[in-house]
Amino acid sequence: MSNREALRELQGRLATRMQAARTEAPVQSWLAVECAGHGLLFPLHEAGEIFSVGNVLPVPHTQAWFAGVANLRGGLHAVVDLAVFLGLKAVSGPLDSGRDGARLLALNPALGVNCALLVDRLAGLRNAEQLSPEAGEAASPVPLPAFAGARWRDGEGRVWQEIELAALAGHEQFLGVAG
Repeated sequence: MSNREALRELQGRLATRMQAARTEAPVQSWLAVECAGHGLLFPLHEAGEIFSVGNVLPVPHTQAWFAGVANLRGGLHAVVDLAVFLGLKAVSGPLDSGRDGARLLALNPALGVNCALLVDRLAGLRNAEQLSPEAGEAASPVPLPAFAGARWRDGEGRVWQEIELAALAGHEQFLGVAG
């Protein structure tokens, strides 16, 4: 096969794939994490890089859920203990960098906030084909904040709460770190 034929074949395959991508409905995808035993889903396109919990420096006179600041790939990021922020657990003292399975999830830079969320454990990727939406009113006994999206149930019966990171990044309480 000549180079021209190979190039034409490649272009044909690309054109077919691009046309299929235009006609197929996009599949909703999330990064699944655990915080204080609760399953949370972050829209994949709003999530950024994942880091191990390294040296997080505490900042005085801040909210209890504000764990401090960390240098992540040369950029200074605010670190929020998500479980404490959401009221899922009480503050447990200084951040322990040796917490088993704990990770820092940086928000996508497109959101315009240099912030990383401290989560207890990564639980993999999920998509809408693997989950079914929870029924309306019965899904949550208390009013949810504006950044809380839909609730989903997986094949094993576990409930997952979607957290819209773009809405969280602009939420007044989230931005008010001063104590």
